[in-house]
Amino acid sequence: MFGLLGPNGAGKSTLMRTLATLQDADGGSARLGEVDMLKDKDSVRRTLGYLPQDFGVYPKVSAETLLDHFARLKGVANGRERKELVKALLQQVNLYDVRKKALGGFSGGMKQRFGIAQALIGDPKLVIVDEPTAGLDPQERVRFLNLLSDIGEQVVVILSTHIVADVTDLCQRMAILFGGRVLLAGAPLELVESVKGRIWRKVIDKAQLAEHQAKFQIISNRLSLGRTVIHAFAEAAPDASFAPTEPDLEDVYFAAITGHLTPSAPAPAAQVG
Repeated sequence: MFGLLGPNGAGKSTLMRTLATLQDADGGSARLGEVDMLKDKDSVRRTLGYLPQDFGVYPKVSAETLLDHFARLKGVANGRERKELVKALLQQVNLYDVRKKALGGFSGGMKQRFGIAQALIGDPKLVIVDEPTAGLDPQERVRFLNLLSDIGEQVVVILSTHIVADVTDLCQRMAILFGGRVLLAGAPLELVESVKGRIWRKVIDKAQLAEHQAKFQIISNRLSLGRTVIHAFAEAAPDASFAPTEPDLEDVYFAAITGHLTPSAPAPAAQVG
């Protein structure tokens, strides 16, 4: 599973739509095995599962009926085969018991799991999920991420998200995208190790934030119990009031998008799978 991490507007959805053959690239190249993803779009579509950021459903149609319809559209013509496929997919995403329920009554997490079910029709080699956990409650998020983790053991999954914890929990490899460019790429643990000893923590009053931002390389700030916790990026303690802190992927992310980590060299042609 590959994580594509970046803020809203970084270009993640544009890249996902391009890989999903829904829009043309301005340049560059991308391959899925031996398939040129930018030129041989029919081959890509035959091996692709896609869950877009805004996945719409017919609210008055049942999960079973709509999934059967999607299977027809993907070329599963045999009725018995299609019935067994729909049953297996709904069981895989834990929606079989509510298969007769109208999709309009599904929770956000249930709709996302239904979206994964339709993405898995046709045994895809590549599954693209774009911002899948945005708006989910904690329990649904965990259930959905567990499902993605299981799927990632069988096929290539590209997870596009602005939520750092999703990448931390799931992905063995990742890239940080910002302003349409890849800033950093690699294994999350290795990227965290690269900033070890360079992240410093301090608790301040909120009124002091602007002063510290002007004086130090502050990469993030958050409120905690009425005080502001800031993290600074520096090779040594910015001053005696800062304490070293164990970095995490969020520190890597903020250090990259605030320009304190050197961007990667221009990336080669994307290789998926």
